[in-house]
Amino acid sequence: MTTLKIHDIESAPKQSKPLLEQSLKTNGMIPGLHGVLAGAPGILEAYQTIHKLFTESSFNNDELTVVWQTINVEHECHYCVPAHTAIANMMKVDSELSNALRNKTAMPSKKLQALHDFTLKMVRNRGQVSQEDLTTFYDAGYEERQVLEIILGLSQKVISNYTNHIANTPVDAPFKKFAWTK
Repeated sequence: MTTLKIHDIESAPKQSKPLLEQSLKTNGMIPGLHGVLAGAPGILEAYQTIHKLFTESSFNNDELTVVWQTINVEHECHYCVPAHTAIANMMKVDSELSNALRNKTAMPSKKLQALHDFTLKMVRNRGQVSQEDLTTFYDAGYEERQVLEIILGLSQKVISNYTNHIANTPVDAPFKKFAWTK
């Protein structure tokens, strides 16, 4: 089992301290993932910036959740699946959608299914999608902008999922009730 240090404000490198203070202010705690990322200030800043940009994308809360959780489940991230289940609850996402994503069952609408399927193809094929894949995605009501925004969300999830695999980040107390295993 691998682990990386989980920093707090006192132990973090100087450049990470204000970023962790912002995490504390925003979340009421410093998530374990942020504590790990603090070991390299640039990655913590990148993660926080990408998170902000992705949440400000054209996707609504259900769609954000579909992109995040599709990637988290595919990457088998023990930390991010429960964390994003809690986040989805805070965002008032229907538990039917969260459960479908966690359990790899059908999405509650054709449009969300198309988003899930396309995101999964992006992950599994490392961005190598066909024109037919794009056409199917566009026919569901999405546009080129959303293709690019999935890449933005995927960038965020690669940072968090890969970090959590290497760090074996413990699931934070507020997320434990949403524990998930493959």
